[in-house]
Amino acid sequence: MKRVVLATHNAGKLREFRSLLAPLGIELKSLDEFVSAAPEETGRTFIENAILKARNACAVSGLPAIADDSGLEVDALRGAPGIFSARYAGSGATDEANVTKLLDELTAVADSARTARYRCVLAFLRWENDPAPLICEATWEGRVGRQRRGAGGFGYDPVFVLDDGRTVAQLPPEEKNRLSHRGKALQKLVTELAARDYVLNQ
Repeated sequence: MKRVVLATHNAGKLREFRSLLAPLGIELKSLDEFVSAAPEETGRTFIENAILKARNACAVSGLPAIADDSGLEVDALRGAPGIFSARYAGSGATDEANVTKLLDELTAVADSARTARYRCVLAFLRWENDPAPLICEATWEGRVGRQRRGAGGFGYDPVFVLDDGRTVAQLPPEEKNRLSHRGKALQKLVTELAARDYVLNQ
């Protein structure tokens, strides 16, 4: 079984990625097994931050690394919180605090103007100085609701409303993995990895 490190300390992301990668014979290691602190996300885009995190994970683990940078883009807020989604309410903010700030900022915004999307960018690096990172990206369209609903997921899932009226936090994990921006980006990445014989066929 091939070992790959996931460049995150987010337990929710780790669970989702392990579920998606388990059938492919990949043992996904947590970054927590190698280092306790995450690198500062100094990039100005999701792509820059994903590569930065993957390089750091390769360096500290000696393993190939997958890094994801993802977030919520709200049209009425000109794309915010965007790359600052995890720290929208400040450094070290909880999911609860981030969602509260988002709802407060959208209080006066009409339902029809609360369109939003989750965006995910994945970067795969074979080693720290890999000159050709694999980059895969996907989005998930929806809108921001006015109240939290559902007990599943994490982040903004309780207020991200899909076309059928459910929030992402109300989806079964299997359905979320199939529909989500992260699941779709990861499926693209798996296809690319298999085509290049980087991991899956070793």
